[in-house]
Amino acid sequence: MRTEPSAASTPALSTPALSTPSAGGYWWTSGLGRLACLAVILVVAVTFPFVFSNPATTSVAIFTLLYVGAASAWNTFSGYSGYMALGNAAFYGSGAYVMANLATHLGMSGGVGVFALVPLAGVGTGVIAIPVGWLALRTRRHTFVVITIAIFFIFQLLAYNLRSITDGSAGMPLPVPPWLAVAYNDYFYMAALTVAIIAVAVAWAVRRSSFGLKLLAIRDDEDRALGLGVRTRRVKLTAFVLTGTLTGMAGAVYAYYIGSVYPPFAFDALFDVTVALMAFLGGLGTISGPVIGALILEPVQQYLNTELTDAGLALIVFGALFLLVIGFLPEGIVPALGRLLRAYRIRRLRSGEARESAGPLSAGADESPTAARSGVVE
Repeated sequence: MRTEPSAASTPALSTPALSTPSAGGYWWTSGLGRLACLAVILVVAVTFPFVFSNPATTSVAIFTLLYVGAASAWNTFSGYSGYMALGNAAFYGSGAYVMANLATHLGMSGGVGVFALVPLAGVGTGVIAIPVGWLALRTRRHTFVVITIAIFFIFQLLAYNLRSITDGSAGMPLPVPPWLAVAYNDYFYMAALTVAIIAVAVAWAVRRSSFGLKLLAIRDDEDRALGLGVRTRRVKLTAFVLTGTLTGMAGAVYAYYIGSVYPPFAFDALFDVTVALMAFLGGLGTISGPVIGALILEPVQQYLNTELTDAGLALIVFGALFLLVIGFLPEGIVPALGRLLRAYRIRRLRSGEARESAGPLSAGADESPTAARSGVVE
């Protein structure tokens, strides 16, 4: 007598792995994993000057951290809003000159106390950015890019001619720190690291806020965002001033580290190309992209500045690199790696699902013919 197989004896197909959110996940994608990675990065960053104490190495690290802050600040406005600003060197130099004027008029003699002027220099630069942004943001797209470049050159010319504020081509000196040579760079490293952390934290906070969503809406379709009630001019100006403030803080630390401020160094066209290239290389509009771009490109720039004494030739090399990045890696390192990891994860999940689905079929093939005919699974 033939018996029908019971429901209990019928092999059940497994649930597809793709339906499980945690299937195929990586430990660093969890909240605890991200905190652990962040803690490790901070520990490495803080201990770096004590492990690599060579002054040449720490000097490169200082400039790299300043560019991390400047590139993150640039990305907070340009990366989120889609307005490509190529005049942020105006804010970098303004922060340097505000720092020099504050230290001179307050009669500071040098030391750690001078770093307390860095936030004030940032605020002063933010005030300068208000009329600049109000004027530049009345335009869009290519016109905005041209306006920001023109503003940069205007600031550079003002630095040469407003001698009562900038001392012209003679430059403005800053207080000389009283620290020993063995620990001289350590103080500036910590100051640059603080500015970089603040800039990245601001970029993260903006990206996660409703204000950041408004900037992204402007980037996608400004007219539609305006029609939906977003006060686009106010949002753009606020982000522009915030970028100017953070960039000015980086310029203030730079001025104190160099010890004097000169127009061609404070207002450098290579700075504008560099911060934009860093953001594009790492990933425009991402949080970690400008950080990764700065960590890669600034040491390269320091090497080029050492090997290529002609600043114009270094600018040509960076311009060519900019075109190569846009042409062959338009989305940047972070989005490209994210896309590859997602594709690898999907392939792994699908292969696991296929193996689990094929399992019952292979088990049924191993059954004896008698058991198959009787419907009883051994």
